[in-house]
Amino acid sequence: MAATTTLTSDFAQALRRLKPERRRERLRHRPPSDLRTVPTRPWSGRIALVPDTNVYINAAAGRLPAEIRDFLDRCLLFHCSVCLAELAVGIGSRPPDSPDWHRVRDHYRDVIDSIPDNRILTPTNGTWNEAGVITGTLARIQGLQPQQRKDLLNDALIHLTAARVGLPVLTSNRGDFDLIQQIAACGEFILYDTVNPGA
Repeated sequence: MAATTTLTSDFAQALRRLKPERRRERLRHRPPSDLRTVPTRPWSGRIALVPDTNVYINAAAGRLPAEIRDFLDRCLLFHCSVCLAELAVGIGSRPPDSPDWHRVRDHYRDVIDSIPDNRILTPTNGTWNEAGVITGTLARIQGLQPQQRKDLLNDALIHLTAARVGLPVLTSNRGDFDLIQQIAACGEFILYDTVNPGA
């Protein structure tokens, strides 16, 4: 019974804080110049942050620019369990007869296995409720399709989980994180660009 009371309280709190009924107008993406980006050298101090799922994927594919790799080497990294689950989904859904299946599987297995438990952040019940309200609100006012809602829910969970401990998310996904931050009014994200390794 106590767990039910807590969940109800968390949901009521999320509704009071986010006020989805007041959101009627479609949101516009802010220009990249208005968003936080990776700081230029020299970097002072060590920045703690949470990599978005695309950081792991772009790193494995060689799409992270050298300055982003250098930046990450200087960061104290925490990892969201939602991102790790997205990586696991990617491996599970990858055709096992593809020629690089074992290599890709082993790469992500080693990455995930190397993360200490005390560096993994997990969404709370309250985080799930807030992420749901944010996702539903954006789905309504932005006219999102079902698959977009699922992706946005994961991004909202990542954003809020990092915000709960005061950390920014490093991401190349300007579209989702900009909209989430406009609704949530909490947390930060740091935007980076990818490179085309074939260029």
